[in-house]
Amino acid sequence: MSTSAGLSHGLKPRHVTMLSIAGVIGAGLFVGSGHAIAEAGPAVILAYAFAGLLVVLVMRMLGEMAVADPDTGSFSTYADRAIGHWAGYIIGWLYWWFWVLVIPLEANAAATILHAWFEGVPMWSFALAITFLLTLTNLFSVKNYGEFEFWFALIKVIAIVAFLALGAAAIFGFIPGSGVSGVSRLFDSGGFMPNGFGAVIGAMLTSMFTFLGTEIVTIAAAESKDPEKQIVRATRSVIWRISLFYFGSIFIVIALVAWNDPQLPLVGSYQRTLELVGIPNAKAIVDVIVLVSVASCLNSALYTASRMLYSLSVRRDAFTIFKRTAANGTPQMAVIGSMVVGFGAVIANYLVPEEVFAFLLATSGAIALLVYLVIAVSQLRMRKQLLARGKPLTLRMWCYPWLTWGVILFICSVLVMMLIRPEHRIEVFGTALLTVVVMAIGWFRSRVLGTPWMGAVAPAH
Repeated sequence: MSTSAGLSHGLKPRHVTMLSIAGVIGAGLFVGSGHAIAEAGPAVILAYAFAGLLVVLVMRMLGEMAVADPDTGSFSTYADRAIGHWAGYIIGWLYWWFWVLVIPLEANAAATILHAWFEGVPMWSFALAITFLLTLTNLFSVKNYGEFEFWFALIKVIAIVAFLALGAAAIFGFIPGSGVSGVSRLFDSGGFMPNGFGAVIGAMLTSMFTFLGTEIVTIAAAESKDPEKQIVRATRSVIWRISLFYFGSIFIVIALVAWNDPQLPLVGSYQRTLELVGIPNAKAIVDVIVLVSVASCLNSALYTASRMLYSLSVRRDAFTIFKRTAANGTPQMAVIGSMVVGFGAVIANYLVPEEVFAFLLATSGAIALLVYLVIAVSQLRMRKQLLARGKPLTLRMWCYPWLTWGVILFICSVLVMMLIRPEHRIEVFGTALLTVVVMAIGWFRSRVLGTPWMGAVAPAH
């Protein structure tokens, strides 16, 4: 049986659909994109195009495997079967660690906004309270998680669509009193690529990580009643989702805001655009949207970390206590285990020296690329396995195996670029160090327990 056999199927189609549309859009789009624009200028849209294309191809490869074999362990389980137990073990724990570290980041972002509204309450209390409340939603049932994410994502979709409509109206001069119009800012401050192609590459390295989380839908779909259908729909819609939400938003910003506007990296792309268009209370509006977004990402971080921990436990790669499910089909011990580490990270954010916490964050800096690389290598090898088992491939990767090889080479090139660029080098070293530690622990456990390490694990169904 699959690792999702003990879980409920409480996610409704509308939950999975909305999760796939906007569930993982966080503050990176609304605020963080301002830094990328300030670095690369209007040509930042090329950086998002490169990163978005990579995600589209990776999701297509993951979708091929997930439709044929839906599993809450997703790419970690597929790596087990296609590459070897060591690969599934390492990438599963690295992915869990990534989402556990997202918890303090999002909790701190939410606490910063709430502290600005209620200055008498310390930030750490807001951070812990938000983490605790969203842990409760994950403990009760997956339906609760789905319901929260549905409304969180719906608010984000409405906000983005409204921003696109408002921006388009401003570009065409339909907003009376607007301080900006037209698209001249694409070229009038040093040209389209004012800082050269090197800056575009730097922005691509930054923007690439804002897309991590798109793959969560393949994990969540395993807890829906028709996972194959939901995964196919989510995979096929990823192109228009990225095009509309990311490319559309970035185009509006670079058309209306000068890339060298000093306020852009300080207040964020959405707020600065609304201010220039003349929308009153722009900061308050964006703060509400960002608060919803970070709460959504924190909610998804807890959910994703717990499901990966559950899957690892089912595969005997974590303590067996974490595979226990409650009567409602929720892996409550996996939720609690992830929450405890997440709480610890939230507390560490306020107690340990800044350099120590920065190094902890650096250990997750290249995990996204490793996840994408594992997905590509798994798909390269797993198609033959699926066909040999007689599994129908409802969804297929385009131009197999050439595009898959292209993705592998591209990811390896990006890792080399990160090593070359000083500002990203620590992330590669940090992730490499963490990978070695996880690998050593896994190898030792396999020796003690007598479980396979290098060989692939055959599917149990």
